[in-house]
Amino acid sequence: MHRFSMWLRDQPRIADILIASVFVILEAASAPRSNTPWLFFAVGLAMCLPMVCRRELPVLSSFAILLFSWLSTLQLHLVDHDQIGHPASLLLIVALYTLVVNSSRGWGVVFVLGLVVDTALKGMLLGYEMPATALYLAFFYAIAWLVAEALAVRHRHHEEIAARLEVAEIERDRRAEDAVAAERTRIARELHDVVAHSVSVMIVQAEGASYAVRTHPELAEQALRTVASTGREALTELRRTLSLLRTDNSTDEVLDYGTAGLARTSQLMRDAGLPVELEITGDVDSIGPAVGLGIKRIVQESLTNVLRHAGDGARATVVVRRDADTAYVTISDQGGNGMTRPGHDHGSGNGIVGMRERVAVLGGTLETSVLPGDGWRVHAALPID
Repeated sequence: MHRFSMWLRDQPRIADILIASVFVILEAASAPRSNTPWLFFAVGLAMCLPMVCRRELPVLSSFAILLFSWLSTLQLHLVDHDQIGHPASLLLIVALYTLVVNSSRGWGVVFVLGLVVDTALKGMLLGYEMPATALYLAFFYAIAWLVAEALAVRHRHHEEIAARLEVAEIERDRRAEDAVAAERTRIARELHDVVAHSVSVMIVQAEGASYAVRTHPELAEQALRTVASTGREALTELRRTLSLLRTDNSTDEVLDYGTAGLARTSQLMRDAGLPVELEITGDVDSIGPAVGLGIKRIVQESLTNVLRHAGDGARATVVVRRDADTAYVTISDQGGNGMTRPGHDHGSGNGIVGMRERVAVLGGTLETSVLPGDGWRVHAALPID
């Protein structure tokens, strides 16, 4: 029985058809007692049929039942002389309930006024005792209204919950898409920092070796050794980065940051021909992996830009300072031969964009500015958790 009731709840149209069918059977059983059975049954059938579409068309079906109830009162008065009643008149209670649940209180009030007219017609034409009959009907109509109000509140609550769940699902999907996009950006940023830095150094050294191979073979040999060591360093760094991206392990074996990482980066640039002065103040090695790696990448990208764009004779200074809750990174250079550098005016270079994205992710700030003599300065402040 419980399963059947649950099935009916999921099939509202079938439930309404069953209710209408029950009253059609009751009308058919009462019709033989009428003076005109066919007319009696036809009026009763007309009252039952709107039940089938009461959920889809609550206003139309409810007022159709009310209209046919008025007609049934006239039919009983004129033909059957008040000797019999229509069982389908009970559907007026269902119609009122349907209006309040599926439509609005305004239509419910109008329908109640129609019920007052219906009750008055029954009292005048069928001889119902008043006010006893009116109070009797009013009691059942009031019960129908109160039950409908309670269920309407419940339905609205369920709809609100469903709407919130839908919004939550949309928000969850949006967060998942944002997470995927952020992860792609992180991977692209890590690979750019590793590959672009090392490849830039290798290109500069290879070009220098090609010029010096005939006139200064010892310098060409040194440049090629730098290319080889840079390539090995890039391969090692790439493996570390891929290990980080695959496992999210932030261990010292995976990440190369802190004093040692900054010293290696500076030495690599010196080997590539860029004089670098490194100054570290404070306990940089105790900084967490995310900020520590961020500091290294900023230094790495900035020095690579100096090597690529500052020209011959350029010098760079790296200052890393850590206080209680912030790490400050400043990379400045004295320009060499006055070459124009991409991004000096508006910071539009991809490297600078990548640094800004990294600093933004870490919750810090990044400033870039031009120094006298075609110099360039990058300053970042990164909060330490």
